[in-house]
Amino acid sequence: MGEFWGPTMFFSVLGFIFVGYPVAFVLAGTALGFALMGSLFGDFDLILLRALPDRTFGVMSNYTLLAVPYFIFMGTLLEKSKLAEDLLETIGILFGRFRGGLAIGVVGVGMLFAAATGVVGASVTAMGLISFPVMQRHGYRDDISLGVIAAAGTLGQIIPPSIVLIVLGDQMGISVGALFRTAVIPGVALTVCYIGYILFMALIVPESMPPIEEQIKRDGTATLLKRVLSSMLPPIILILVVLGSIFIGVATPTEAGSLGAIGALVLAAFNRRLSLTILQEAMGDTVRLTVMVVFLLIGSTVFTLVLRGFDGDLWIANILSSLPGGSLTFLLLLNLLVFFLGFFIDFFEIAFIIVPLIILPAQMLGIDLVWLAIILAVNIQTSFLTPPFGFSLFYLRGVTPSSVPTSVIYKGAVPFIGMQLIVLFALILWITI
Repeated sequence: MGEFWGPTMFFSVLGFIFVGYPVAFVLAGTALGFALMGSLFGDFDLILLRALPDRTFGVMSNYTLLAVPYFIFMGTLLEKSKLAEDLLETIGILFGRFRGGLAIGVVGVGMLFAAATGVVGASVTAMGLISFPVMQRHGYRDDISLGVIAAAGTLGQIIPPSIVLIVLGDQMGISVGALFRTAVIPGVALTVCYIGYILFMALIVPESMPPIEEQIKRDGTATLLKRVLSSMLPPIILILVVLGSIFIGVATPTEAGSLGAIGALVLAAFNRRLSLTILQEAMGDTVRLTVMVVFLLIGSTVFTLVLRGFDGDLWIANILSSLPGGSLTFLLLLNLLVFFLGFFIDFFEIAFIIVPLIILPAQMLGIDLVWLAIILAVNIQTSFLTPPFGFSLFYLRGVTPSSVPTSVIYKGAVPFIGMQLIVLFALILWITI
C-alpha cells in the first residue's frame, strides 16, 4: 500500500505547503482526504480514524507541553516590561569600551535572552530595536551589526529552555531534561563561534567596529555598578534557578517553566514595570503562540496516523535505513532536506512534518535520538537566517529603518549561516565517527 499512497500523500502535503496553505490544516486535511480516497479503493481501513479522539486528547493533556506556554509567557513578559531592554543596555555599556565589544555584548545578551525565554521573535525584535540604533550611531558597519543581532537572537532556538527542544522531546519520546543538558554544548559552541568572528572582523577591519566610551565616562563606575546589580543580576539569578532546577533533576521542564513565569512576574512587579496592559499583551502573545503549536501538533497527529495506515512510515524507513554509508549518509541527506525546507517553511512545521517520519529509520540505524534531536534543532535554527523566509530576517526587517536595504540584512546573515553549518557538520561527525 505504501508504495503508492504513502509517497503521494507525503509529496502532496509539501506541495500544498509551498503553495501557501496553513500547515496545520494541510496536514490534517490532506490526511483525511487521502484516508477517504484510500478507503474507496480498499487500501485504507477507516476504523483507524477511531484513534483520533484519543490522540487529540493526548496532545491537549500532555504534561510536558505545558512548559511551552510557561516559557513563552516568561520571555514575553521580560520583553514587554523592558527588563530585557535594561539587560541589553547594561551589557552593551560593559563591553562597549573594546573594539567590537558592543557586538560581543549583543551576543552575550542573545545568549541570556535564549536562556531566559526560548522565544526567538522576542529576542531579535528587542535587540533590533535597542542595539541597532546604538551600533549605527557609534560607527558599526550595518551588515555586521544586523548579522550579529539576527544570529544572536536565534540562540533561543538551541540554548535551553528552547521551545523547539520541548516539542522535539515530546515528538520523539525522549527526556526534555536530557535534551536541555545536551543542547548546552552546541549552544556554547555557536556563541564562541560568533564571538570569534567578531574578534576576527575587529582585527582585520577595525574601522567597522569602533569602541565606545562616552557612556562609561558620563555615568561613572558607581552608577555602572548599580546598573549591573539592578539590571543584570536578577534576570541571571532567575535563569540559573530555572535551568539549574532542570539540570540537577529537582524539577521537570514544566515545573521549572511555571517557576520562571512566576519569577518574571515578581521581577516586573519589583521594578514597577508590571501593569494590566503589559500583562494582557504578554498573555495574548502566549495564547497565540501556544495555540499555533497545539494546532500543528494535532495536524501532525492526524497526518502520522493516516500515513501509517498506508504503511508510508515503513516505506520511508526502508529507503532511509538502506542507504549506502549507513548513519552518516542518512544524517547528511536528512539535514540537507531540513536545510532546504528551512528556506520556505516555519521551524515548527519542519519539526512536525519530518520528525515522525525519521524516528523508525534512526532507531534501525542505531542513532542516539537525543543527539539526533539536537542536530535537528541546530539545523532548524539555521532556517531563521536563510533567505527568503528566515524568520529572524523578517523580525529584523520589521524594526530596521527603511533606509537600510534588505540585501544588507541578508549579507550580514551569511557568515553566521556558515558558522552554524560548520557546527552542524561537526555534530554529525561527532555521533557517526
